[in-house]
Amino acid sequence: MDAITTQKQSLRKTMLKQRSLLDATEKKLFDTAICKTLQELIVKKKCKVVHAFLPMGNEINIIPLLTWLLAQQITVVTPKTLPKRQLQHLVLNSLDALEKGVFGTSHPANSVEYTGNYDIIIVPGLAFDTDNYRLGYGGGYYDTFLAEHPTAFTVGIGYPFQQIDVVPKEKHDVYLDVILSKELI
Repeated sequence: MDAITTQKQSLRKTMLKQRSLLDATEKKLFDTAICKTLQELIVKKKCKVVHAFLPMGNEINIIPLLTWLLAQQITVVTPKTLPKRQLQHLVLNSLDALEKGVFGTSHPANSVEYTGNYDIIIVPGLAFDTDNYRLGYGGGYYDTFLAEHPTAFTVGIGYPFQQIDVVPKEKHDVYLDVILSKELI
């Protein structure tokens, strides 16, 4: 195992532990602030198609944002994890019709695959740096996906402690347009 891989694994472990220790009240306040900021960004950019993740575990809860997007009749697309670092992108029509996927993920049940372009892609992560690089869970799914959509506006979201100076990088790592992880509340 090379030095960068070792650094990434160590940082992932640290960030997962820190995120699990986040105070529930503080988490809810921050989640609400992130959803509000994302909503404002989506309105400002006049987005018609938004790619977003369905939160798992103690990731930022963007369900209120997804609910708002559906109410605004903005097309919401969420990923389904497939083998070999691939994602299938499914149209989300309802938060009541989800099924469990791999690695603790969930995705729309009985949904249509979306193959068009995205106005904005909301990306989860474990750490983000000052150059807008992210550290994900290690599967490479988002790096592959983002490389296939270079014109989409990409937004990483995380908690303030997930903002660090430098994320260990490899050639395949993709940077994002903006990171929302600073204190918003």
